[in-house]
Order: sequence, then C-alpha cells, then structure tokens
Amino acid sequence: MKSNNFFESFDVVVVGAGHAGVEAAVASSRMGLQTALYTMNIDLIAQMSCNPAIGGIGKGHLVREIDALGGVMGEVIDRTGIQFRLLNRSRGPAVWSPRAQADKQNYRIEMKFLLEKEKLLKIKQAEVAGLLSEGNRVNGVELRDGRKIQAKAVILTTGTFLNGLIHVGKKRHSAGRGGETPSISLAESIKLLKFKWGRMKTGTPPRLDSRTIDFSYTEEQKGDEIPTPFSFRTKKIDQPQISCFIAYSNEKTHKIVRNNLMKSPLYSGEIQSVGPRYCPSFEDKVVKFSDKPRHQIFLEPEGIRTNEIYVNGLSTSMPPEIQQEMIHSIKGLEKAEIIRPGYAIEYDYVIPTELYSSLETKRLSGLFHAGQINGTTGYEEAACQGLMAGINAARKVKGEKAITLGRDEAYIGILIDDLVTKGIDEPYRMFTSRAEYRLQLRIDNADCRLTPLGARLGLISSSALDEFDLKQKRLNNLRDFLKSKRIPVGQGKIAISQALKRTDHKIEQFRSSFPREIRDNLSSEEIRSVETEIKYQGYLKQQSLEIEQMKQAGSKVIPHDLDYTAIAGLSLEIVEKLSHIKPSTIGQASRIPGITPAALSIIHLQLKINQKREKTVF
Repeated sequence: MKSNNFFESFDVVVVGAGHAGVEAAVASSRMGLQTALYTMNIDLIAQMSCNPAIGGIGKGHLVREIDALGGVMGEVIDRTGIQFRLLNRSRGPAVWSPRAQADKQNYRIEMKFLLEKEKLLKIKQAEVAGLLSEGNRVNGVELRDGRKIQAKAVILTTGTFLNGLIHVGKKRHSAGRGGETPSISLAESIKLLKFKWGRMKTGTPPRLDSRTIDFSYTEEQKGDEIPTPFSFRTKKIDQPQISCFIAYSNEKTHKIVRNNLMKSPLYSGEIQSVGPRYCPSFEDKVVKFSDKPRHQIFLEPEGIRTNEIYVNGLSTSMPPEIQQEMIHSIKGLEKAEIIRPGYAIEYDYVIPTELYSSLETKRLSGLFHAGQINGTTGYEEAACQGLMAGINAARKVKGEKAITLGRDEAYIGILIDDLVTKGIDEPYRMFTSRAEYRLQLRIDNADCRLTPLGARLGLISSSALDEFDLKQKRLNNLRDFLKSKRIPVGQGKIAISQALKRTDHKIEQFRSSFPREIRDNLSSEEIRSVETEIKYQGYLKQQSLEIEQMKQAGSKVIPHDLDYTAIAGLSLEIVEKLSHIKPSTIGQASRIPGITPAALSIIHLQLKINQKREKTVF
C-alpha cells in the first residue's frame, strides 16, 4: 500500500534497463513481485552499446548458467544471433565456450517484447534522480520530475551512466553513452550515502559503412555449420547466418598512432581512470606491444538490415580525423567511411566490497547493485549479476534467506565472490582461468547444476521443467546402456563405458549401436556430455574431494620463505605480487587483487607436496 507521499508503489524497483536491469526485472516479476523497470529511453532496452555479440571464453559459460537458472539472455540471443561459433574446440570440454554475433536492433526489440509479456512487470520511461531511505533502509526512488516512487527493494543497474564523460580527442562531453544523457543527480545521491566509489574507463571503436569496404582484401570468418544454442530450451537456430571478416593493422597504422599519441586523452593525461586490461585501446596495443608488426581487426556486421560494421580490435579515443587516417591505412579499408567515431567513456562505480554476497549493499538495507556499477565489464557479467540481484531482492521482500552460489557451483558464484571479497583494481572480466574446478563447471552441465534451483525459485516454467526431467531420463538411459553394452576389446569384452576411458575410443564410434529410442532422442551435445563424464570420471571425483578440502583451506598457513618462482604454472605477474606481499595464509592470498583461483589451487597443491617431502625426510 503506497503512502500519500508517493506517486506509485512497487515491491521492487529496478533502475536501468541494460543487460543487468532486464534480468533483474524479469527474475523479480516471475517470482511474484510487483516490479517496475525504470529507463531513460524505452527504445534502447538491452542496447548493445559496444560489441554486438554475446558469449565468448568464460562469458559463454555465464550465459548458459543464466539460462539454466531461468534468465533470458540465452533465449534472446538464440532468436537474434546472426553467426554462432563454439570457441576452444581444439581444447578440453571444460573451456568450450559459445559465442554469437547479434543482430543489434533485433536483440533489443526481442528483449523489449519479452519484457512486455511479463504480467507483474511495468516498464517506465523516466530518469531516477535519487534514492529515498528511512533509517538504514531504502524505501523508494525519486524521479527527476519530482515524483516519488515507493519500493520495498531497489536494484541499481546504471551501467556507464553515473557521471558519464565521453572523450574523443581533446573534446569531451557528459553522456551515459554516445548520444544519451548521463545520470548525474543519482551519482551524487549515492555519494551522499557515503558509499566508497571510483572511476572506470571503457571504450568503443568506430563503426564503418560496409558498402565502402573492399572485403576481397580481408579474411572471411564463417560461423559453425551447425550452430550451438545458448539456451537449453532452444531446439534449433533457424534465422540466416552471415560471415564476419578479419583485416590487419600494419606499420603505417602504428606510425599514425605514435605520431599522434598526445592527441589521445589516454596519453595526454585527460583520462586518469583505469580501463579494461584485456580489451585495451588500439593506442595501448601500439605502445605496449611495439614489437608486433600487426594486430587483428575483426569486421563484424551489426545486423542483417544495416550497413554498419563494428571494428572489433580498434577501440580508440583519437580525434575523428586521426581515426580516419588509421582506418584508411588498413588493407581493404582505404575508402571506408566512418558512420560513428570511436570514443572513450569514464564513469563512476561503487567499490564492490560494499556489498554482501547477495549483492545487497552493507550501508542500506534493501538496496542492491548489479552490473558495471560494481566495476565489471561486459554484457554477460552484468546479466548474471542482474539475475542474482533480482532473485535476492525478491527474497528480501518476501522475508526469505538470500541465495548465494558457491565457487564450485557456478561461474556466477565465482564472479560475485571475487567482487565482494577481493574487490577490483581494474574492470572485471570473466575468464575460465578464474575457476578452480573448470571441469565441474562446463557449459553442457549448467542445467544439471542450476535448473533445479531455478525451478524452486519459480523461474523455470512447468513445461521447461518437464523437458529438463525428460532430458535427465534420456541421459540416464544412455549411461545405463553404455554400462551394460559390452564390446570386444583385445582378448575379451568390456563395457562401452570402460572403453570410452581410453583415448583411442570416441562415443561416436558406438552411436550406430544405440537403441533407436536413445539414438533418435538425444542431441549431439547431450551425447558428448555423457562421454565427458565417463572420460573424466577420475578427475571429476578427485575435484569433488578437492572442493571439500579447499573449503577448509582458507586458514592453511603459507611459509614466509616459500619460493614462488620455483612453482610451475604461476604467471610472472602473480609471482611478483605474492613475492612482494608474502601472504601468511591461503585466505589472505585469495584477497590479493589479481591472484586467480587457479593460482591458489596451484599454491595449495605445492604446499601439500612440500608437506609430504618434509614427512619423508623425518
């Protein structure tokens, strides 16, 4: 029931309709809460302001987990993707990751259509200018036009809009992203609440007119012949697929950058904030990798019905005339016309150690943060936070305990744990190397890990849950068949499941012997999933034991004189940080920025080896 001071009242208010906001709003509304989603422009819901793509190494795992829990990113990209590729096929199944080029316009239209079908969700176009609180609890938001909106929980998913400042050469102007108004009043409201905050930087490349590109001088990059969907509920990708193309910078390009370096705000001193290390500007590439004669430039169409080409790999904030020189120095792009220049953007974020693992703030009860406001970068990282914030905001309103995912349960759990326990010193991006137990957290078993939880939360429809249960029966039938069916090997016979543990046997060799009801009803991915379980059974059991051990390892003492340079598998950067700080325990080491879970696992193993050696000596 709203108070007389409030214009409207909702259970949950979500501020911002980017990739975090839409997941938060859908989760909250599907869990039975009256939810309002506030955005400054309804026509730009789920806008892809940077690369028009979903997924990639590590990121694809996040999207599969979002889908398994009942989120929507996976099903929307499946409907609007124009090129699908499964990355890392040459490596083990733990690091296979799907990626899809999106039709940028169709993606946001499809997402808006999906949101409009949610019965308990109201989409509102207005600028949220401030937070309202009573004591130490949030109780609503105030709009720029003065209206006050009551809420039992508020989720901030503000992206790059908080005090956003765009740089192009020496010119700069306030904006949330190209052509959009920044959120200044809300940023000040957050600071008045004494939240610790910082500044981040990200960038975007120029967009080109495809009609002015000579693609004969580029390398064609086709998608997979059979696309791998993101959503477990997608049966088939039907829409037309297109190619991307690869071009290369050259010494002339690099010389243009070096000669004009001080015209870049990154090097003139105008930008002081930290940018994403794993997605550097082209200026940084030229300076920091001066030994490289060329860099790959990916020419990625922004949609089926547009001429815009996203120039992936050429993020820059150089003046437009210098950007044009850089473009024209590249083979095939000599006559290319820039539709939109690239730019850098600085924005405020709140230090993520201000949050509980539920993504609720420690300073203000009922207030949740998700996405780039927490210092992350990427649509997928934002979306998974939005989903978890939406779930926990809904549970907060219902008086229920927050849901947190363990590092051994999901990449989502790893991401959130990293943010709230370690904090960040640069924009956070997900990689498979951040996971201690990658083999447990594969894309093919995300539904087995998380869909039962999604169902208990009310995020999985009854029909989707029925399909999940049928899939588990199909997988169990295949497992039983592989254990019971014996084949001749050498002088005797063994079960197919035993034969598959050998490197010279693949499950496809035996597919023709499967009973028809198994062969006809199982997808290739489902069959590969069972094969992975069998082939890596020993490793998986060992990892399960290590998971239990690592839960007790936080207090394990690290000798002060441990020689990190002698430990194989640690990067030079990690060795330098550990040698300088000399953490006394595994728990302390885990909180050093930049120390990955994989590195901790290696250290833990080395300590066990050292302990065994000491016992042998004495």
